[in-house]
Amino acid sequence: MISKIKSIGLTGLSGFDVTVETDITNEDRIIFDIIGLPDNAVKEAKNRVISAIQNSGFKMKTVKIVVNLAPADIKKEGSAYDLAIVLCVLCATAQLLPLSEKAAFLGEISLSGQIRPVKGILASVIEAKKLGYRQIYVPAENVVEGSVIDGIDVFGIENLRELCDHLTGKEPLTPLKTDLHDYIIHKKSITSDFSEIIGQQSAKRACEIAAAGGHNLLMIGPPGTGKSMLAKCMPSILPDMSFDEIIESSEIYSIAGKLSQEEPLILSRPFVKTTQSLSVAAMTGGGTIPAPGMISLAHNGVLFLDETPQFSPTVLNSLRQPLEDNTVTVSRVKQTLTYPSSFILICAMNPCPCGKFGHPTLKCTCTPSQIAKYVNRLSGPLLDRLDLQVELPPIPLNDIKNAVVPESSAEIKKRVDAARAIQHNRYKKSGVTCNAKMNAKQVRYIAKKRMTESACAMLENIFTKLSLSMRAYDKIIKISQTIADLDGKETIESAYISEAVFFRSLDKKYWNV
Repeated sequence: MISKIKSIGLTGLSGFDVTVETDITNEDRIIFDIIGLPDNAVKEAKNRVISAIQNSGFKMKTVKIVVNLAPADIKKEGSAYDLAIVLCVLCATAQLLPLSEKAAFLGEISLSGQIRPVKGILASVIEAKKLGYRQIYVPAENVVEGSVIDGIDVFGIENLRELCDHLTGKEPLTPLKTDLHDYIIHKKSITSDFSEIIGQQSAKRACEIAAAGGHNLLMIGPPGTGKSMLAKCMPSILPDMSFDEIIESSEIYSIAGKLSQEEPLILSRPFVKTTQSLSVAAMTGGGTIPAPGMISLAHNGVLFLDETPQFSPTVLNSLRQPLEDNTVTVSRVKQTLTYPSSFILICAMNPCPCGKFGHPTLKCTCTPSQIAKYVNRLSGPLLDRLDLQVELPPIPLNDIKNAVVPESSAEIKKRVDAARAIQHNRYKKSGVTCNAKMNAKQVRYIAKKRMTESACAMLENIFTKLSLSMRAYDKIIKISQTIADLDGKETIESAYISEAVFFRSLDKKYWNV
């Protein structure tokens, strides 16, 4: 007897329809084969399935079981097919009636019959809906992430017996429906706030501009000047995530296995801090089953590289393509996966190996060649992609003693939200999300139509005097447009050009370019 059960497979964030077919023939012992390009985790399902059937009160007859996972030309990876396989065996042995082909099943099964969580449930539910499924059964621990999708019933399953009692009508279960708006209202607040940081007004202004225009940022300063704290506060002034962004980021975290029952959805802008020992695969994504890397986990949020020169040059260079394309390509044998990676990059570094170069009271012990070698670990192409550059000096003791209460993140966020609203209206027909993502044609239009005569003259003079590259020229215009948006102005004035150039001035000091 042949039975069929439906499931969903994933390659990256893309899904595909999987039909689990089971054929049973009489034998004098149990023989269990799984075909259809299964990986080791899928092959091992036979032992889990046999034990789960026996330990859930069903009979495991002495038969030959052949399970085929169709289509047979696509690699099947992971343990998510367990639930469909065990149900298919029960149907083939007449212990369950044939099931609806409009229902899909996903989940790892334990030896006792418990249904364990698996990665990628949110992406699988989205794909199931696209394929026309009306119901999908997933592990109870994964049900919240899947239940935010409208148009499909999502059931959370604790164990095999519970599922079978539901399917036979003995004890029907109710699908879960999660109201995403309610989840957003009750989300955890971001703990880091700009009001906790004393001084560093220029750096705070740079952070505000970066948040308002989606610009990348480089901070240079001695240890203890607040670089890490400023970076950590960035998500608190970024615009709230839209529904689509929540789903996008949650999908990535689901695929990476980083969602939990306590945090089943990504509701706040991700803040991803990486370590200097990170490999290229960990940064961009990879592995036997290619998982999203740090730059994809930072999608829709902030990627922070502390002590940037300490990172491997190959790791730093691996950021160039994702920063340009807002996607990252992960290649493996016979397969190439693409993950989204649109993020604000914040790099922080000391001014020299000892950290005291330019310090008003402490003496730097580094030689000029050591300083040059240190800062040049940031390659020219990566430096070009860091739109804003700001230096953080040590804060004098008197400033700390006499400090007034600094501006809060909520106050800064109001200006950032207003600037982003202006950009949304400006670019809504072009697909651009913020000023930093403008293409060359849009930059040329601004230079021609939205700059005052005095601003044009100032920029031309600076371009010639400083021998700017075209990339730097474009960056200044993009930053100037963001400053104008923060000021609520449609045209770019010379004061905005001047401030933009100020935040592009460290090239000369540290890299002499």
